[in-house]
Amino acid sequence: MSDAVISQPGAWSRLRRNRTAMISLGLLVFIVLFAIVGPWCFDYRPAEPSKAQFQPPSLAHPFGTDLNGRDELSRVLQGARISLLVGLCGALISFVIGTGYGMVSGYFGGRVDGWMMRFVDILYSVPRLLIIIVAIYAFDKELKEWLSTHGWMGMVGFSRIALLIVVLGLNAWLSLARIVRGQVLALKEQQFILAARALGQSHTRIILRHLLPNLMGIVTVYLTLTIPQVILDESFLSFLGLGIQAPQASWGSLLSDGANVINPVRSYWWLLLFPALAMSLTLLALNFLGDGLRDALDPRQKR
Repeated sequence: MSDAVISQPGAWSRLRRNRTAMISLGLLVFIVLFAIVGPWCFDYRPAEPSKAQFQPPSLAHPFGTDLNGRDELSRVLQGARISLLVGLCGALISFVIGTGYGMVSGYFGGRVDGWMMRFVDILYSVPRLLIIIVAIYAFDKELKEWLSTHGWMGMVGFSRIALLIVVLGLNAWLSLARIVRGQVLALKEQQFILAARALGQSHTRIILRHLLPNLMGIVTVYLTLTIPQVILDESFLSFLGLGIQAPQASWGSLLSDGANVINPVRSYWWLLLFPALAMSLTLLALNFLGDGLRDALDPRQKR
């Protein structure tokens, strides 16, 4: 009755035929695994400065060293952990809010849909970065004080990461809500939805059991495209000094450190090249994988 699901059985085979998407998937798996197991495979201690200041890439330090003599490879691995964590968790928050909001708006329609979409339009009119910056300045200190007073001293250093995840996730769901709403407006007129209503099924059951499975294909594609957006926003904030704070590092903060030591007299190019290369490859792989998933989950796109 409601099995007109977008994710057809042949989606995986169509994705496997997309060489670019499979290469991107393999690259992403490699980057994630390397970020997870890298610190255990290499005896790098990024928190312990040494006298090897501004050493160029070598066998001892493949990515060179920074101002404090810290190994740049270990810093890039640490940055990968934080940037990927912020990107994935922020995108998941956007996924949950945007999907739920769009389904409710499109399903009930009428006045409910009108008011909900006007609220989305109002949020669209406010600059996203302005909201993010204000939220960071407004809640960062209070969150640290709350953690310290409730015995979570070990989590105080991660308060900025948690705040970035929540704030970026809450600012990335608007486009997904509109996409889901448009899909629901079309789906709710299908025969299986009308049959479910005629059988007396509740609105919650229709939304969760009939509409949501039919939306998983498109929202999965959008999820892979939201992760790069959240990573870029976090990197931009960290580049400006508003995101991840030292001694922690993300790709954005590493790029900021690298830009600060670029000068006409001497260029420590490796401090800018390797973080930029790691972030660029990850973002490109996520975008190519998202395009591949879009084509694989839509039989009309197959060649």
